[in-house]
Amino acid sequence: MSEAPNPQGRLILLSLGAGALLEYLPPVTDGKQVSIGYLDEAQRHLLDAPFTGPERDRLVRFGYNVINVDIRRGGFAEILADVDAVYVSGGDTFALMSGLTRSGADSVITDLVRSGTPYIGLSAGAMIAGPDIEPAALMDDPGLGLDLADFRGLGLTNTVVIPHADGQLPPYPPELIERTLTEYGERATLLPLNDDQAFIVDDDGARIVPSVEPAG
Repeated sequence: MSEAPNPQGRLILLSLGAGALLEYLPPVTDGKQVSIGYLDEAQRHLLDAPFTGPERDRLVRFGYNVINVDIRRGGFAEILADVDAVYVSGGDTFALMSGLTRSGADSVITDLVRSGTPYIGLSAGAMIAGPDIEPAALMDDPGLGLDLADFRGLGLTNTVVIPHADGQLPPYPPELIERTLTEYGERATLLPLNDDQAFIVDDDGARIVPSVEPAG
């Protein structure tokens, strides 16, 4: 991992387990409840209603003040400017990047993160933090990003996270992960991330840490 300390902001990139959040972004800091702007654009094509699902429920259970951010409506930039951290959920990487680019939220988010707002991304949300989302092509549906001019990610890190690398989730068996690493490993810096790990980038540099889901 050839990352300089804090190259483009503070990142907490998750595969599935979110235990690392409680250590690297405690829900109460200096006596104040931490507010998280929650973006579910990667799942909007799947959900009957926005802002539902286990990822959001987990953040609430952890004790964060979760603020829904709808990038399809005006005013989202002002909402994001007031939160303590930005959380981008899992789902389809190409649908996510398409929605962010179409709305201009990609630029809003990168500006905020480079100014010091922590970025939390899970699965697809972790993949788009890197410079290139094309390595997601075997895991997600590139057809959901047909309006993208290219496959650039947010560029918040030089590394492309490959989530679910332990092959425990049925949609992402070990052979699919291995094929992804083989086909895209020469054109991008790939980081296989297991479901019980997180990739942290901050003032101390870049490292993989445990991210086991807390009991209960």
